[in-house]
This record gives sequence, C-alpha cells and structure tokens, in this order.
Amino acid sequence: MIAAADIVAEARSMVGTRFQHQARLPGVAIDCAGVVICVARNLGIVPPCFDVTAYPREADGVSLLRWCRQYMTQVEQADMQPGDVVAVVYDEHPGHLGIACDYVHGGLSIVHASSVPGTMRVVETRLLFSQRMRFAAAFRLPGVG
Repeated sequence: MIAAADIVAEARSMVGTRFQHQARLPGVAIDCAGVVICVARNLGIVPPCFDVTAYPREADGVSLLRWCRQYMTQVEQADMQPGDVVAVVYDEHPGHLGIACDYVHGGLSIVHASSVPGTMRVVETRLLFSQRMRFAAAFRLPGVG
C-alpha cells in the first residue's frame, strides 16, 4: 500500500514543470494526464505501460472518464481526499485532471498542469468548484490506503 501523503508529495515535486500537451517528463514538460501518470509510475503503483495517448487537446470527456474508470476506483465527491485524482469540466465535457492535495488553510488544493496562457506550467491552487470549474468525478489510484 502507498500512502496518500506520498502521492501528494510526488505531485508537488512537479510544480513549476512547463505545460506541453501529451508530454511525460516531470521537471521538463508535462500535461494534466501526464501529472497523474507520472505520479503513479514514479511511485511504482502502476506498470510502466500505464498511459493514455493520442487524445486531442480538447478532450471529449467520454474517453477521459472511461480511461480513469478502467485504471482507478471512482469515489464520491464527498469522499475525495488528498492523493485522489480529480476530473473537472471547464467547458462542455470533462477534460482536465489533477491530484487533490491538502490545502494549507484547510480543505483541498489541486496540483495540475495549467494550459492557461501566462501560466503554462504545473501549479497548485485551492480546489474550489464553481461555474468555471465544475466537478466531474474523483478517482483513487490503485494500491492507495
């Protein structure tokens, strides 16, 4: 079993990494799925082949959630905790992933690869759902206890 705190620490180690669509190189370039994939790989809780590829820059949401459900256990929003994977909706479909962390002032934060012009890197921000960023689903990585 891996501790949720280890997932949080590994995700935070990627903060500052430049955003690049479909990249998988922590410290060099990564995207939102890459954060989840590299955290899980680096901690040895998934095989090296654990990945999702050939997805468009604007996700359709259906395939993203299908991939998450295939490799992770879905949890209710109320049961979400640090170390869980969060899928969010910015536009029409679920299309963004991040790792939930413990926010310094209470509640949760999210480590994710931001593709917002002017940011374009992995950041940690407070996790607040709103009209702009809506909750889609939460997942627990395999072997987390």
